[in-house]
Amino acid sequence: MWIRAYSTVWMIGGFALIVYMGHLYITAMVVVIQIFMAKELLNLLRKAHEDRSLPGFRLLNWHFFFTAMLFVYGRLLSQPLVNSVTSDKFLYQFVSSHIKYHMAICYFFYIAGFMWFILTLKKKMYKYQFGQYAWTHMILIVVFTQSSFTVANIFEGIFWFLLPASLIIINDIFAYIIGFFFGRTPLIKLSPKKTWEGFIGASVTTIISAFALANVLGRFQWLTCPRKDLSTGWLQCDPGPLFRPEYYTLPGWIHQWFLWKEISILPVQWHALCLGLFASIIAPFGGFFASGFKRAFKIKDFGDSIPGHGGITDRMDCQMVMAVFAYIYHQSFVVREGISVEIILDQILTNLTFEEQQTLLIKLGQILQERLGHS
Repeated sequence: MWIRAYSTVWMIGGFALIVYMGHLYITAMVVVIQIFMAKELLNLLRKAHEDRSLPGFRLLNWHFFFTAMLFVYGRLLSQPLVNSVTSDKFLYQFVSSHIKYHMAICYFFYIAGFMWFILTLKKKMYKYQFGQYAWTHMILIVVFTQSSFTVANIFEGIFWFLLPASLIIINDIFAYIIGFFFGRTPLIKLSPKKTWEGFIGASVTTIISAFALANVLGRFQWLTCPRKDLSTGWLQCDPGPLFRPEYYTLPGWIHQWFLWKEISILPVQWHALCLGLFASIIAPFGGFFASGFKRAFKIKDFGDSIPGHGGITDRMDCQMVMAVFAYIYHQSFVVREGISVEIILDQILTNLTFEEQQTLLIKLGQILQERLGHS
């Protein structure tokens, strides 16, 4: 328990420092986590004897991995990258041309890997090679499909990354502590150390923490403002109605016992309750899935990167599930629908060439002048 607690303190401290440094550093942390997860998962089905008979086969796995990384991050970061180089005509045209052919470039890399795989097929090794091929693609789906939502959350505002991630950490810590001291009733056979006492206690703690933590995090523009480019400068923006406090007067019998006559609540705190509910009840099933997975492969942990915790994958099982939900919830229930000036500008900057943008500007100016003339 003390080894686990010591590692947890170091992880939380490092995590807080990276969050303070900003969006790009958090994204870099996600990339590093993805690489470690891929390494741990690839090693599960690795057989040393077969690998020695297939020189370069392990390199092929990483070829597919970095091709997937180029595809996912190219799509996620293309608009912030364009916004970062808009002021420089040469860089803007260079970036725009590469973004236009981004999908074709990624497809070329993938097909090159596919051909590489076919050309390296070796007699009596077919089953192992095709198994590795399928396993690699499953890892890409698990790692990139889910963690891409994490990066999307970061650029929507660190708040939408930090709050869900923190709730999983809080739930994990309190499930362990309460289960360690008070746990008596087993929760699920897949994970014998999980108890109903730890599950219920952690759920209550997580939901309360979600409501309180959202009030604290929602008051910092550094956390609530979306990042539209790849700069690292300080952010200032209109926080929007979700992050503007609303004041509620407390009943008389309450402020007789306490000093407060009114309390301030951010509207986003009501959304945080939904995130807390998911983090405490649904997200732990990501951990149960990982437990069943490890039992299937007869291993205790995915790795030994973190003392007392196992591997990186052991700590990210619930985070992956939570990141997907946080993004879907944000896009479905938080983001306002409709077309905005920012959305139209993003489409113009991404899809039109510089000459087409100039033509659009001239035509728009003519239309506005005509309307002004008629009025």
